Amino acid sequence: MRSLRARLLVGVISGMALLLVVFSIIIYAVIRRALVNQFDASLAATARILAASVEYEDEKIELELDFQKMPEFQRAERPAYYQLWRDDGTVAARSPSLGTDALLGPEGSLGAAVFQALQTRSGHPGRAVALKFRPKIEGRDANQQPANQQLLTLVVARDASGLHSNLQFLGWLLLIASVGTITLSFLVAALVVRQGLSPLNSLAANIAAITEDNLTARISTEPIPTEMVPIEDQLNDLLSRLEASFNRERHFTADVAHELRTPLAGMRSILEVTLARIRDVNEYQASLSDCLAISRNMQRMVDNLLTLARIDAHQITFRREEIQLAELVNSSWRPFSDRALERGIVFDNRVPAETTCQSDPDSLSMVLSNLLDNAVEYTNEGGQIWTTGDQDQDCVEITVANTGCRLTNEEISQALDCFWRRDSSRSDTGAHCGLGLALVQRLIKALGGCTTVEVQNGGVFAVRLVLPRPEKL
Repeated sequence: MRSLRARLLVGVISGMALLLVVFSIIIYAVIRRALVNQFDASLAATARILAASVEYEDEKIELELDFQKMPEFQRAERPAYYQLWRDDGTVAARSPSLGTDALLGPEGSLGAAVFQALQTRSGHPGRAVALKFRPKIEGRDANQQPANQQLLTLVVARDASGLHSNLQFLGWLLLIASVGTITLSFLVAALVVRQGLSPLNSLAANIAAITEDNLTARISTEPIPTEMVPIEDQLNDLLSRLEASFNRERHFTADVAHELRTPLAGMRSILEVTLARIRDVNEYQASLSDCLAISRNMQRMVDNLLTLARIDAHQITFRREEIQLAELVNSSWRPFSDRALERGIVFDNRVPAETTCQSDPDSLSMVLSNLLDNAVEYTNEGGQIWTTGDQDQDCVEITVANTGCRLTNEEISQALDCFWRRDSSRSDTGAHCGLGLALVQRLIKALGGCTTVEVQNGGVFAVRLVLPRPEKL
């Protein structure tokens, strides 16, 4: 059952039907018990009156009954019946209405009325009461009755078809009332559920009106039920993230085009100038060297883009080995040491020799190379670069820091974005494309860690890498 409306209707109506059935059964049982008890009380009263009229005289049992006061034993239609037994099972007296039939009385204790259901001579349902008693002796009061006096059993029966008719009417009345109530409840519930689900239709209409060209629109259905507020908030949050993603995609496309256009234009300009006239070998070699440098930068940017795409598509597999972090930092620094020496930059590897981690050496080497390359490029003349490391039971932390940072706190939040550079004019396009830190963040995340960037006091730019222990992955 996929329809929410159907689920609600079935649930509500099923619940109401169950409650009505239980309620009807309870009402029927209570009223039936009350009517039967009332019928039995009347029957027992009649039996006690008859028992009180029985006397023991001259070893004979006499029934002093005034049938004019109790005409139910003589009427032709639905009469009452009685039968009196001695201890030896012989019949002492019986009502004329019994004819040749006999009543079977249940066994009971002295003075206790025992009730049972039976079928009368006319085939109607009836009820009977059996009463065991000692008949009174004529001329003696109750205190003078002998203890060994024989017991008599009196059974009085009465037609109960009227009682059964009333109970049957009650049952039908409760059934019809329950069916009618359920039918009306279904109509009311259908209307209520329809009105209650109408905000969902409005929400669907608002969502349908949002297209990829209008992601700035937000869902707003007023008034909205409290239960739907989280849905609206989450959908609006999803739209915000989609808008930001689409904007990043558009900016990414523009940035890639710009980053490729500038070096291609430079390479084309060099080639056109070189081919404008015949030149000597040295000039040709210089032009080709310039073109080769530009192509290498373009190749590095394309490789970084391809690596980012593979990371996002989870197409890179990692092998985990025990890595000595101090040695890895030193090997990653060697390609940049000459350039740092030319600018008077001092490098200090403060990672303790005993600091190790379980990670992919190639990926971690790429991360450190990007960070150190970025540090050498942007550290001030005569500045300093240093690395630190720490480890505990949960993680391993590596920090690469350098002096000479001029970024603000607002700018630092964008440092990990693709193609972001502080120089909005991109005057250094062709040398740097702003993919290094983005690649670092994606690689560390793929390795199960996280990356944070901050500017410390004194213009210190620090990138902190946190890698989990293997058992914490």
